[in-house]
Amino acid sequence: MALTTLDPNTALILIDLQKGILSYPTVHPVADVLRHARELADAFRRHGLPVVLVNVDAGAPGRTEQSRNRSFSADWAELATELNAQPSDHRVTKRTWGAFSHTDLNGYLQQAGVTQVVIAGISTSAGVESTARHAHENGYNVTLAVDAMTDTNADAHINSISRIFPRLGETGASGEIISLLDGSRS
Repeated sequence: MALTTLDPNTALILIDLQKGILSYPTVHPVADVLRHARELADAFRRHGLPVVLVNVDAGAPGRTEQSRNRSFSADWAELATELNAQPSDHRVTKRTWGAFSHTDLNGYLQQAGVTQVVIAGISTSAGVESTARHAHENGYNVTLAVDAMTDTNADAHINSISRIFPRLGETGASGEIISLLDGSRS
């Protein structure tokens, strides 16, 4: 579904835009993803709306068929400085793909009266998609900023954007989201 509207109480959730994840090879240039994410964060802050910065510092303990690198550098979980994190931003550290499982995210959003979330980040098919699925299941209106996300796998990225996301909410470019945000609050 094309982007139509933003609720008055919309929050921005940025997924795993951190040093360790940003070091992986991605489908789209990380600099572009960070620029769009920063533009979104700046717009949400300018309008006094919640900005949630999510990082991951470990993986879920279950077995998988793919090997996982469990050794991380000391700064692996540090958020990208390009996001210009502010003291008013809510921080969430997760240990699963999605930002809702075993964190305070849902309670924070409910307490803030949030009815809609805009989600972006890395990886489109893992952290972003998992968070979007859970947001949808929790009853939030979901918008996905498709130019502020990327993946390590082109097919997975395209699948999420073209097949999964339209079933979970609306998609749009960060500029469209910012225009809706600015227009609804002028």
